[in-house]
Amino acid sequence: MIDVRDLTKKFPGVLAVDRISFTTASGEVFGLLGPNGAGKTTTLRMILSILEPTSGDIVVDGINVRQDPLAVRRRIGSVLEDNGVYDRFTARENVALFGEFYGMTRAAIEQRTAELFRQLEMDEFANRRAGTFSKGMKQKTAIARALIADPPVLIMDEPTAGLDVPTQRMILDLLKQARRQGKTILYSTHIMSEAEELCDRVAIIDHGRVRAIGTTASLKEQTSQANLGDVFMRLVGD
Repeated sequence: MIDVRDLTKKFPGVLAVDRISFTTASGEVFGLLGPNGAGKTTTLRMILSILEPTSGDIVVDGINVRQDPLAVRRRIGSVLEDNGVYDRFTARENVALFGEFYGMTRAAIEQRTAELFRQLEMDEFANRRAGTFSKGMKQKTAIARALIADPPVLIMDEPTAGLDVPTQRMILDLLKQARRQGKTILYSTHIMSEAEELCDRVAIIDHGRVRAIGTTASLKEQTSQANLGDVFMRLVGD
């Protein structure tokens, strides 16, 4: 579903992503793990066609990102670290706007919004302006917005960071449901317990390069470590 080949991104004086390659399948949660500045967010932004690669290829659902970025965007729902929720809009307006971007009818938007707001327990603040929201409310709004058009691919960049435990659990359960529905999820996180629970495979990235790819079980075996946190430290060091 996602095929990344020799992906490279150079900024002035910085090699942010250095020939990264990986593939993901339908119904797979693929984790990107790495320290701050490792190149995870830059990689996600190139897949989303927000940033243009210096070199390399990205294909999403059979479509080359360079050749048809708009078609790729229509196949992806994303939540980035800066969730971009519009403060002057209500939760309902934020989500409906993205439904319109995806070309959904008003009736389809209303039906899907009702379903998502029920799942995410958003009805209580559905018609409040987002500028008054807590971090958890904003993140729920961003996730509902990403899921509104039921896209086959989801890109999640630290979606549970800074949230309370009940909200974290709600989001993880929703993503597990999305996986059961056959969606591909590219998941970036610093929380090793989340990666172990959610991800079918992970890529550990450091200084813009992939250090290892595999299931958590296979990486533990390769490095003779008991948990993913220790695997991470063994591969990326200090």
